[in-house]
Amino acid sequence: MPTGISTLAADTPTLSAANTGFMLICSALVMIMTPGLAFFYGGMVRVKSTLNMLMMSFISLGIVTILWVLYGFSAAFGTDKGGLIGWTSDYVGLSGLGLTQLWDGYTIPVYVFAVFQLMFAIITPALISGALADRVKFTAWALFITLWVTVVYFPVAHWVWGAGGWLFELGVIDFAGGTAVHINAGAAALGVILVIGKRVGFKKDPMRPHSLPLVMLGAGLLWFGWFGFNAGSWLGNDDGVGAVMFVNTQVATAAAMLAWLAYEKIRHGAFTTLGAASGAVAGLVAITPSGGSCSPLGAIAIGVIAGVLCAMAVGLKFKLGYDDSLDVVGVHLVGGVVGSLLIGFFATGGVQSDAKGLFYGGGLDQLGKQAVGVGAVLAYSLVASAILAFILDKTIGMRVDEDVEVSGIDQDEHAETAYDFSGAGGGAGSRKAVPTPADSVAAAENKKVDA
Repeated sequence: MPTGISTLAADTPTLSAANTGFMLICSALVMIMTPGLAFFYGGMVRVKSTLNMLMMSFISLGIVTILWVLYGFSAAFGTDKGGLIGWTSDYVGLSGLGLTQLWDGYTIPVYVFAVFQLMFAIITPALISGALADRVKFTAWALFITLWVTVVYFPVAHWVWGAGGWLFELGVIDFAGGTAVHINAGAAALGVILVIGKRVGFKKDPMRPHSLPLVMLGAGLLWFGWFGFNAGSWLGNDDGVGAVMFVNTQVATAAAMLAWLAYEKIRHGAFTTLGAASGAVAGLVAITPSGGSCSPLGAIAIGVIAGVLCAMAVGLKFKLGYDDSLDVVGVHLVGGVVGSLLIGFFATGGVQSDAKGLFYGGGLDQLGKQAVGVGAVLAYSLVASAILAFILDKTIGMRVDEDVEVSGIDQDEHAETAYDFSGAGGGAGSRKAVPTPADSVAAAENKKVDA
């Protein structure tokens, strides 16, 4: 993602109505990804946790928006302070900006850049929630989001994309968020689950998705919104780079989906809808940092590699014993690492920048830079997130009580159930309640506990 003064921008940029409109549309596309993620995750959990999973994404829309306006934008994209954080007083509260004041070196207003980046800040903590399904207090989750974006996301976004950020200055390429979004969220998820522990019944009870159609709907919304996520990250539409990124996004996603399904058929004997959705997301994750550096053929290779490696990685939780409920580590952390490192092999030097990868005569230089970026973000997010989770767990407690987890977190935390069939098929005078799917699941789980 270009930041600061671009060498490709005009010396004296003027407001472009076309680019401004394009970026507002891209911002809306990125916004719809968070509800899409909510549906994707919501369909993957058991019925008794559906609403909680939806709310863990939706609450990020509220919390992060307010924090971004108050100080988040300033911390991420303000004037650099030592390569680690930014700060510009005019960005605090977005109160010191002119209506048509341009983002530095580009043809869009600062307001437009700020709202586009806001949508990235919203979805990143929401990604973490998939690893924590079924067992986290909603209040604790809301507090974790508040602390995490302040301590982790805002600084890391500055490292990677802020003018003067140390990874930006090093030359690490991250077109739209392989490090700042996906590795950041995946490492955070791993850090938190190592603190809060496994779900009741992990590796013993079946924990299958309750609604695969909902999963597919969410995956489709994510795929749709990701075009704004990726193509919009060039902050304009004047030189064709965003168009290449758009094409590579489609190509890599298709390749990853097919590769995941092929692996699944060979390994498990079936082509599953969950595999198709997960493979598509793996491809989207991997092309996010790399799509502005490679050709469409390179995007196919990146998609295939990510699809197979992420499909293999999701099984590690059973071998290593960490309970990553919805495979955030296997898809987002691994996919982000794969996409970020493959820039060092597939960068052509003819799209986003003149940096070339190993396969295009660039040697190991860019690969080394990418490895530094991957390692730094992974380590910082993992450790910082684990510390935040530990503090919350020892103060207010991160987990719900065991009986709440078994009976269903939706009713206890939200006083609602996802599906209410009471009175279904009954006459106008019917007073007899019909057991809901959540009641049946809860009864079955209680029997297991009693036994």
